[in-house]
Amino acid sequence: VLAPADMGDKPDVSEVESFDKSKLKKTETQEKNTLPTKETIEQEKSA
Repeated sequence: VLAPADMGDKPDVSEVESFDKSKLKKTETQEKNTLPTKETIEQEKSA
């Protein structure tokens, strides 16, 4: 996306400024890719 020349190097934030946060749903974050424990790593090394 090319910005108009009179805007300089600033990005167009007009869409962000008019964004309505109240339309967003609250979601619970669930960690999917949990890191293996030290025990798990040791078991895989010895396997």
